[in-house]
Amino acid sequence: MSTSERDERGRFSAKHTDDEVVAAVRKHEPAATSEVADELEIKRPSADYRLRQLQDEGTVKSKKIGTSLAWSLTPGVES
Repeated sequence: MSTSERDERGRFSAKHTDDEVVAAVRKHEPAATSEVADELEIKRPSADYRLRQLQDEGTVKSKKIGTSLAWSLTPGVES
């Protein structure tokens, strides 16, 4: 059984802040999902989920290269 905290809706709370995810993208830009996952020491599907959330917010953008996504910061992002 997991000891991770859950939010008010019963979902697990994020282990890393948005700023930490953005910093991982910035460090490896253009960053593969696996690079962000390795940097944050989380599983690749968790990194993908967080990156897609940030993409929906306009913080990062992705480009499909073959079957992979390369992530970069949206111009003007300062985090």
